[in-house]
Amino acid sequence: MKYDYLVVGSGLYGAIFAHEATKKGKKVLVVDKRPNIAGNIYTKEVEGINVHEYGAHIFHTNNKKVWEYVNQFAEFNRFTNSPVANYKGELYSLPFNMYTFNKMWGVVTPEEAAQKIEEQRKEITKEPTNLEEQAISLVGRDIYEKLIKGYTEKQWG
Repeated sequence: MKYDYLVVGSGLYGAIFAHEATKKGKKVLVVDKRPNIAGNIYTKEVEGINVHEYGAHIFHTNNKKVWEYVNQFAEFNRFTNSPVANYKGELYSLPFNMYTFNKMWGVVTPEEAAQKIEEQRKEITKEPTNLEEQAISLVGRDIYEKLIKGYTEKQWG
């Protein structure tokens, strides 16, 4: 049989591409090393409970059209991710916001926060050669040390 497309992997992109191409009359062969569709967001039912086989995932979008599209395939729960970072007993809200910057430096305006970040970014004066230098060149030493470094080390070693 002749195919118009070969899709390797049936995660979000592969599965949706194959679905849309098929709707337009194209012949699509999807191959995946796993026996299931949905890639890393696959869930299986265990005693009536959907269990994330590869760990929980969050689908982010603020686009109503995209939200409606994905909900035709499965019911997604609305979720607001609002983690808190604990750095040596100091709690910081994430993602970064004015509360984070106020707690870290005592600043109260976006301009003051931007100025503080800009001061700290200047520590890196050459082209970054690793993740640490890249992070400091983008957000400064304080944010890197308190909110990025520990998480990155925990996540990736």
